[in-house]
Amino acid sequence: MKAKQKIVVVAGARPNFMKVGPLFWELARLRAAGADNLPEMMLIHTGQHYSDNMSEAFFRDLGIPEPDENLEVGSDSHARQTAAIMVGFERVWLRERPDWVVVVGDVNSTAACALTVSKLGGRLAHVEAGLRSRDRSMPEEINRLVTDVLADRLYTTDVLADQNLLAEGVDQAKIRLVGNIMIDSLARGLPKARSLAVAAELGLAPGAYAVVTLHRPSNVDAEPSLRAMWLMLGELQRRLPVVFPVHPRTMARLADFGLLGLAKGWPGLRLVEPMGYLRFLGLVADSRLVLTDSGGLQEETCYLGLPCLTLRQNTERPVTIAAGTNHLVGLEPADILAKVDQLLAATKPAPNPPPLWDGHTARRIMADLLAG
Repeated sequence: MKAKQKIVVVAGARPNFMKVGPLFWELARLRAAGADNLPEMMLIHTGQHYSDNMSEAFFRDLGIPEPDENLEVGSDSHARQTAAIMVGFERVWLRERPDWVVVVGDVNSTAACALTVSKLGGRLAHVEAGLRSRDRSMPEEINRLVTDVLADRLYTTDVLADQNLLAEGVDQAKIRLVGNIMIDSLARGLPKARSLAVAAELGLAPGAYAVVTLHRPSNVDAEPSLRAMWLMLGELQRRLPVVFPVHPRTMARLADFGLLGLAKGWPGLRLVEPMGYLRFLGLVADSRLVLTDSGGLQEETCYLGLPCLTLRQNTERPVTIAAGTNHLVGLEPADILAKVDQLLAATKPAPNPPPLWDGHTARRIMADLLAG
């Protein structure tokens, strides 16, 4: 009989949590079905995000088991945080000596654990491999490049990601097109999320408000760029109500730059605390459109068939543009508002998710890992 495997799964920051949950659900499904020789699977939380509404609430919402260990690295500079994760994870790997380490996404935890595993001679699998913005000013792009170079198994979301890896010289034998694991979480959580009626709780009619998220340093860390986005929201709230769950980083900058006072004359703008996964999903699912600089929201709105305006100059998820839901609008307020007007006058697009964005990506990943 084949020896029982040990798999260590790493989560570090909010975007990771909805990508690791489905792997544990799939293991539970296999156990319930009576499958033999299933792996021991451990969850390591690096603690890169550590406040309740940025991490623990997601574990509760997603039904993810409590982490076997939390490295509790907290926030710091990129260098210090990456180094702290490497030191902590090296200790975990040497103690457990797993057959596979699975990392997801593109945060510092992803690259730090990839470096550690590779130097220790372990096997590394990267879920969400091959995404590229081709903008190395983004820390996430550096993390993607480093992780994909080191990975022994690269699980991709779409054919464009496959093409990126092949163009970079990655051996095709390492690449597996499995679909988007975040959609597994979305499909499973959507009925419960909608039942929470978050829009009604906020006094909003479904399909009649916009949701905004802003957190990328290029948009919020410099006063001119944040002021431009803030004034754009002041104009947007004249068109339809706007709900803005404010990332802690963004709220700090709004306060630092003295911008919060401007919103006193904007009754249509609602600033709320960051939400847990299900509440935020319900809010987004019942919205009319989304404005964001997030990567994951581009994918979620694609699956839901919601118009998404991406407030960036580039995207690592061009497949969502090809699907017709995502619009790369840049950072000029006039261009953003013109696109909003166009979309509000148009019929909402039908959902058109890419192939294999079907809620069964974790099943394909687990089958591949178990095959060795």
